[in-house]
Amino acid sequence: MGIEHKTRTQLVAEAIREKILSGEIKAGDPLRQAALADELNVSRIPVREALLQLEAEGLVNFEAHKGATATMLSADQIDEIFDLRALLEAELLRHSIANLTPRDLLEAEAILYDLEEATEAGDTQLATGKLNAEFHVKLYSRANRPQTAELVAMYSKNSERYVRMHILLAGGIKTAPEEHRTLLELCKTKDAEKACQYLKLHISAAKDDIKQLLLKTEQTK
Repeated sequence: MGIEHKTRTQLVAEAIREKILSGEIKAGDPLRQAALADELNVSRIPVREALLQLEAEGLVNFEAHKGATATMLSADQIDEIFDLRALLEAELLRHSIANLTPRDLLEAEAILYDLEEATEAGDTQLATGKLNAEFHVKLYSRANRPQTAELVAMYSKNSERYVRMHILLAGGIKTAPEEHRTLLELCKTKDAEKACQYLKLHISAAKDDIKQLLLKTEQTK
């Protein structure tokens, strides 16, 4: 039962996460367990567990009397998450860079080609977000810092909706390819100092864009 049960919860979490990240469920919208269970054709138990998992990821908010709602986007939250990401990801890169093999760098470059192709093709959603994450993970893959990697994974999940917003609405797509190329070149030269500095800038630039975007969407409401 254990495995079966777990996968069902995960599938439900993925389905609800997708609805929130794509904007089908808007910030502040109520997440009614009975309706979601019906729609996804499962019992309420995996729905409740999935919502708790999404709460841990920062996508869902539980309040007494109100039940679960999709989290509001906040500029303060963006600041904190992206600042933490910049610190932690630079830390992973610092430990990984000297150990990156020529094959690792080739694989990172191959992911970058796929990412550029997906971008060119106008795939603003799934492929670009996924490939962007894969590219970064590949560069950090030799850090041998499992605790840090776990935190990075968590904050990546927490910032996924903002990153998608950035890709979809802020033209983050236009600046990212050159920035990724530059980062890869710095990793090839094994210049940890410059690469980490540049990585922090790359994450900060995304943060500033997203905050601008959030201010704009708040004004149009």
